[in-house]
Amino acid sequence: MFLTRDEEAVLGGQKGYAAQRAMELLVAIGTVYDAERLLPISSAHLSGVSYKTIGEGGLEFLTEMASDAKVAVKTTLNPAGMDLARWRDMNVSERFAERQLEIIERYSRMGVETICTCTPYLAGNLPREGDTVAWAESSALSYINSIVGARTNREGGPGALAASILGKTPAYGMHFDSNRMPTVVVEAEIEGGILDYTLLGQVVGKKVANGVPYFRNIRPNLDEAKTLAAAMAASGAVAMFHIEGVTPEAKDVDLRGLERLRVGREDLVDARNSLSTGTDPDLIALGCPHLSETEIREIASMLKGKSKKREIDIWFCTSKSVVRRCSREIAVLERFGRVLCDTCMVVSPVEEHHSCTATNSAKACNYLPTLCSQKVVCASVVELMGMIT
Repeated sequence: MFLTRDEEAVLGGQKGYAAQRAMELLVAIGTVYDAERLLPISSAHLSGVSYKTIGEGGLEFLTEMASDAKVAVKTTLNPAGMDLARWRDMNVSERFAERQLEIIERYSRMGVETICTCTPYLAGNLPREGDTVAWAESSALSYINSIVGARTNREGGPGALAASILGKTPAYGMHFDSNRMPTVVVEAEIEGGILDYTLLGQVVGKKVANGVPYFRNIRPNLDEAKTLAAAMAASGAVAMFHIEGVTPEAKDVDLRGLERLRVGREDLVDARNSLSTGTDPDLIALGCPHLSETEIREIASMLKGKSKKREIDIWFCTSKSVVRRCSREIAVLERFGRVLCDTCMVVSPVEEHHSCTATNSAKACNYLPTLCSQKVVCASVVELMGMIT
């Protein structure tokens, strides 16, 4: 991989320890993927935040990097393992909280914006069409590749951190037009709504793996698009998709000779049944990806004037920026459960107090059994709120 004279100096350690480690990592990634050079980026978004997922080894790595590193571009952070302010309300242990706060402090020391959300594009980190970025949250990177038209690969946490420190990323994969072309046409027959779109993503992700689907016959709103992206990234490894008449790059593609995949109601029903492994939830968790302002308002409207008739824990996971814009609705939701920021059910130690989680997210349904030892119930928001009112 070609390096400029300045990049070679960084690799040689002339710009400090952390910059050298970051360059070593980007060169290694670039070598694996046959990248010819590094590209400048305008922003980064980092995963590898929860103490549950990165542990002591991750904390040690961040401590080393924070010794002399500063990010070079706007950089935001994925959800942590707890609400940074309300962790006691989640029954998180003192030791876990101590380590989690240390992780956040290390990122903050490097200049990372610790907004801790999987929807940074709703919280101030929104690239423009054509921007080159380095994002590590699978659902968010798929969303910005597809809906926004920015360009990022499916970065890992350390790689995205290295890119944020140097302001550069290896030139390969989704940074090139040829790799952003559709590989399969999906003829979708769905009614719409969050549950339909998350199940559509579940079906398509499993079918196409790391391909680039081109959808016909759907018109998702923002929340439906983000849940579609999240499900395909979790059930497969989809980093980009096109929607006919919706996404910015859908008009510039050639569909001749591509495989056709039809997804209908029966496929969604089968997907829901396969995801649902439990029957009696002791936790209802919404917000994977994080709830938007619109979703918060819709749920509050469902619950306004009603009372909770079943004692079951409820988590409404969202970002601090959304909470600030929805104070009246948050007050309604707090009568039924906890509105949690900075975290989500997937990366928290939910298994310490719960065994069966109900959610409307196929992404969560994929991860909860393996990461959190949960049985899961897959249902719509209306069904979930009907369990308690």
